[in-house]
Amino acid sequence: MDVTVYTTPTCLHCHQLKQFLDKKNVAYSEIDVSRDREAAQYIVEATGQMGVPVTRVDGRFILGFAKDTLADILGV
Repeated sequence: MDVTVYTTPTCLHCHQLKQFLDKKNVAYSEIDVSRDREAAQYIVEATGQMGVPVTRVDGRFILGFAKDTLADILGV
């Protein structure tokens, strides 16, 4: 499963999301959109949203820290 988390350093929900994934032993890559403007633009174009966190799981986007949705999709 390919999991990417788009975050910023000051985002509380981003930290909660990463803690959740770590606790569930889900491997993920992280992209800091405050440092990667291309990734930030990609997220806006793909989701229509400018906020973080955004999680991409096998090409599917989950906006915010949607714990129950993520648990269902990830099977954890």
